[in-house]
Amino acid sequence: MTLTNYCLLAGIFFTGLCQAQVNIPSEEFENIEEKVIEWRRDFHEHPELSNREFETAEKIAKHLNSLGIETHTGVAKTGVVGILKGSKPGKTLALRADIDALPVTENNDLPFKSEVKTEFLGSKTGVMHACGHDTHTAILMGVAKILSENKDKINGTVKFIFQPAEEGPPPGEEGGAALMIKEGVLKNPDVDAIFGLHINAATPVGTIKYKPEGTMAAVERFVINVKGKQAHGSAPWSGVDPILISAKIIDGLQTIISRNAELTESASVITVGKITSGVRFNIIPETAEMIGTVRTLDAKNKELILSRMREMVPAIAKAYGGEATIEIQNNTAITYNDPALTNKMLPSLKEVAGAENVNLMKATTGGEDFSFFQEEVPGFYFFLGGMPANAEPTRHHTPDFYIDESGLLLGVKAMTQLSLDYLNKS
Repeated sequence: MTLTNYCLLAGIFFTGLCQAQVNIPSEEFENIEEKVIEWRRDFHEHPELSNREFETAEKIAKHLNSLGIETHTGVAKTGVVGILKGSKPGKTLALRADIDALPVTENNDLPFKSEVKTEFLGSKTGVMHACGHDTHTAILMGVAKILSENKDKINGTVKFIFQPAEEGPPPGEEGGAALMIKEGVLKNPDVDAIFGLHINAATPVGTIKYKPEGTMAAVERFVINVKGKQAHGSAPWSGVDPILISAKIIDGLQTIISRNAELTESASVITVGKITSGVRFNIIPETAEMIGTVRTLDAKNKELILSRMREMVPAIAKAYGGEATIEIQNNTAITYNDPALTNKMLPSLKEVAGAENVNLMKATTGGEDFSFFQEEVPGFYFFLGGMPANAEPTRHHTPDFYIDESGLLLGVKAMTQLSLDYLNKS
């Protein structure tokens, strides 16, 4: 008995268990590639910072409306959400792309190089898509076009989420995935699962990387304020040196990683990235401020580290005659790929990329606010190759960041196939 006949017979008793594979004709993908690259270049040339993606959002909304997709704008300030209903009822799947750029001045010599300038936190800077969000946006626009033209092949609903402020909202503002969730982006209709991708400049074009469970780190930002007693630099015994105390605190924080964190289970990082104190070479100042980040890949380890930091910082300051406070702000959760969902969707990735091109990766201590969606519904997040063949990888968040556009089509194919398989095989 053929598989088709078996499925027809089984369907009498087990409706939906034997769904035939649904594919999009290859010529549809070939036709979309040029447009995806065109969109990406336009976004790259006209980048906008977090919560300020006004023109970007307008272009996305115009595109979704042209496809006949129900479109909502102004979500979490500048986000855009499209809702595409298939020809038959079923589950609701969300696909997410981030749309914001970074305060980075581009070095690349490209015909679509960003020349945008702005002021960020009091400093003049360029603006650049230095992490590939322009490619994510263009890829999802391509997926929206293909799926909208194949509604008859969709059982259920696809919700396209174009998210602002992944890099973090400006100080004093809300934004990003957390605000989208707060405003109900996963409701009406209720989302059953969510997929996302990130292009990677160190992963070869044509390949995909993934990891079940903890994939990217939870990110905390901390601020430590130290109070001492001002004195003349020639008479340190007459004061309390907040710079010395800061040095001791930094040293102490590293012992949390080396002596408290169970590093055989998962990686952890504490980094102090900024220290501000003093005005003159011969004055011991009264105060010092330190700003830094904590990265963790395990919830238990995270709670241990943050607890020890809260205990250690004031205790060290007190031991040297001063005072210190610490404030810790959560920026992202752990990017956690639901194991069952990951296992279920791997065949879809292998079908479009080839099994040999879909590879297991190690966790990374980078952070991603896609993680907030994954705290609400099962999610799968993977990495798409963007490194040109026979080339050295460039680094994300740098002026030299570069992506090979020939890798974008695989992103469109992967997200499209994942969508069809999830909805039609559920």
